[in-house]
Amino acid sequence: MRAYSTDLKERLVRAVAEGQPMREAARRFNVAVNTVKRAVVQQRETGSLERKPIPGCPRRIGPEREAALLGRLAAARDATVLEHCAWWAEHEGQELSEATMWRAIRRLGWTHKKRHWQPASATRRRVPPGGKRSPSSTHNSSSLSTKAGPTPR
Repeated sequence: MRAYSTDLKERLVRAVAEGQPMREAARRFNVAVNTVKRAVVQQRETGSLERKPIPGCPRRIGPEREAALLGRLAAARDATVLEHCAWWAEHEGQELSEATMWRAIRRLGWTHKKRHWQPASATRRRVPPGGKRSPSSTHNSSSLSTKAGPTPR
């Protein structure tokens, strides 16, 4: 779902309040009719068009503590997720589930490849502009042949 600015929502609600049909307001501001309806209902029910808070609990490893996790990942590339969880509990004093640790690591852009942790960008094979691809990624010329096959007898 796309988040729209409070200013846009105010203009939508004002247009409908001035008598413009919702479809015309949606067309005029290049949004869906449901967006106009939601803005009108939100204004009517809450008296405000401010964004609603994101539901759920705050992250267990917040942005201020991500540097510690990055340091741990760089220092212990061969450690398992459970070993990272145990280290976190010992050094940060916070028990984490395996899933929470996985999410935090992925959010930092790291992945687990070939039995060790590394930044996700290190796993991508990049070809410089104008560079040649490896032979395995190029098409076999015999499969692209335009020669006519044998004729049936």
